[in-house]
Amino acid sequence: MSQGVQVAGIYVRDQDEALAFYVEKLGFRVHTDVRNGDYRWLTVQHPGQSDFQLGLFAPQEPVVDAATAKTLQGAVAKGAMPPLVLVVEDCRRAYETMRGRGVEFTQEPTERYGAVDASFRDPSGNGWKLVER
Repeated sequence: MSQGVQVAGIYVRDQDEALAFYVEKLGFRVHTDVRNGDYRWLTVQHPGQSDFQLGLFAPQEPVVDAATAKTLQGAVAKGAMPPLVLVVEDCRRAYETMRGRGVEFTQEPTERYGAVDASFRDPSGNGWKLVER
């Protein structure tokens, strides 16, 4: 039996804002965007990965209650969630390209542990590490 992770999700405060960021600034493409009442299943995909999707989910009912949704939004906004990692061929070049698209970095490319990495956050506060392969 073949198994694997197909979708991993993150919480975002505004799905339209997140969609614009991930598509226009990071170069992802929309994979799925469907609604069921107020619930929206929204996933994006990096162009180099056809077998994996990143879900951009709003913490909301019916998945969580209103109080929990507010708590989750606050935690994400503070950068409390673990960082996601985007692997690139050339960290400095990717940094310059993404900065040119308006991505605000919290750390410039830095050499350490035999690699180069940089850090940024999405509009909801989710932390990202840009790591050179």
